[in-house]
Amino acid sequence: MTVAAIVPAAGRGERLGLGRPKALAVVGGLTLVARAVDGLVAGGVDVVVVAAPPGDEDAVRSALGHRCATVVTGADDRVGSVDAALAALPADTEVVLVHDAARCLCPPDVVRAVVDAVRAGHAAVVPAMAVADTLKRTGPAGEVTATVDRSGLAAVQTPQGFAATTLRAAHDRARARREAGEPPAATDDAGLAEDLGVSVVTVPGDPRAFKVTTPLDLAMAEALVVAGSA
Repeated sequence: MTVAAIVPAAGRGERLGLGRPKALAVVGGLTLVARAVDGLVAGGVDVVVVAAPPGDEDAVRSALGHRCATVVTGADDRVGSVDAALAALPADTEVVLVHDAARCLCPPDVVRAVVDAVRAGHAAVVPAMAVADTLKRTGPAGEVTATVDRSGLAAVQTPQGFAATTLRAAHDRARARREAGEPPAATDDAGLAEDLGVSVVTVPGDPRAFKVTTPLDLAMAEALVVAGSA
């Protein structure tokens, strides 16, 4: 059973303010995309396909170095990038993970848990953590209109895992929506699977799988690596 992973890394990372794609930001001497690929392979992934920003394919290949990963040209959104990478997967792929390069410190144990859950027969799996913060609903002027009951709420992470047939079907529907001029049903792959009526199950996430989006996130990731905690 071939386990493949898609890393959509075509984001420009404007909020990081580095003047280069987010996936090429460096943490502890390695780029985010290189660290993400290393974590996937350590978690049992056989094949990795990275969707790079158009025009930066060679830079991503250079960042990956000796790592066995195929680089394809990504799109201007996540759905398009994953769709492009799906076409590059081996025909015998049975399990597909979709993983953010920006979640570069995700522990291999989380990767393995997602893979194991898909192998156990679940068509769609996401790592998730209970929401710890108090949540407020606000109005147009920023005023609090309600306190949201956080019981039953979860913050989802990546890698999100799928039976290959499920992920392909979800992206076939998303592509048809786009061609019809409609917006995609969701911004992540689990949401696209939900749009098919597929049940999505969760496995425990990990705080280290946070998404590097801002300079503060980058500093936190660097501190964890330096401390040996990631």
